[in-house]
Amino acid sequence: MIHFQEIDGRKIACWVNNGSFLPDRKTLVFIHGAGWDHTSWIQQYTSLKNAFNIAAIDLPGHGQSEGPGEQEVPAYVEWVKKILEGLGIKKPVLIGSSLGAAICLSFVIRYGDAAAAVVPVGGGVKMTVNPMILEGLKQDPAAVIGMAVKFSVAKQNRERFSSLITDSLSRVNPEIIHGDFSACNRLDITEAIAGISIPALVVCGAEDKMTPPALSQFIRDHIAGARLALIEGAGHFVMLENPEAFNTTLTDFVNSLP
Repeated sequence: MIHFQEIDGRKIACWVNNGSFLPDRKTLVFIHGAGWDHTSWIQQYTSLKNAFNIAAIDLPGHGQSEGPGEQEVPAYVEWVKKILEGLGIKKPVLIGSSLGAAICLSFVIRYGDAAAAVVPVGGGVKMTVNPMILEGLKQDPAAVIGMAVKFSVAKQNRERFSSLITDSLSRVNPEIIHGDFSACNRLDITEAIAGISIPALVVCGAEDKMTPPALSQFIRDHIAGARLALIEGAGHFVMLENPEAFNTTLTDFVNSLP
């Protein structure tokens, strides 16, 4: 169900399990990517809701959450902290896709063991955006969104997912997407990543061209004890393109945690 809370004068939305979180279950917090909302995780929270406490966040300005978005990853980190505090969530497993991966990693760098584990999906320590894309989002956002979606989805999955993803992104104010891409473009946690000491599962679609597997391999190599899972038959939207493999990989990791 959708839960609303007021934070700093804004209505912030989050999908959560019906009823109260159960104390004997681990808690998963999902953070979407640029221009998306909690529905990017629909294949996860509908499948895993009976096994875990789940919160899938709509970042400010996205989905059903009010207000403008942000231009910097650290600003989104502070929103996530406030959202978790408002929900009474402590020590969750943080899972984020793309921009969400940057937010998760930056949250853990900033707040250490406030999370039990971190799962960056299709992320990188740097996520440089071509200046032509940033400018194109101002001049012709529909064209840029169409190009980005085609580039992001594995070729064999385009017919099935391209329209769905394009429609979702097209509903968002282009200024929000521009801000999200700008936040990605400013990211640089190359040095700070080594300070992460909690368990980490790094996930990437084997056919991800937006954030290629090499970026996830770098993250794995620079977090002590981190695991890497390359999901076959999937591109940048791995959680939608191959949800069965993604959910199995995630569940196995979470169940291995203390």
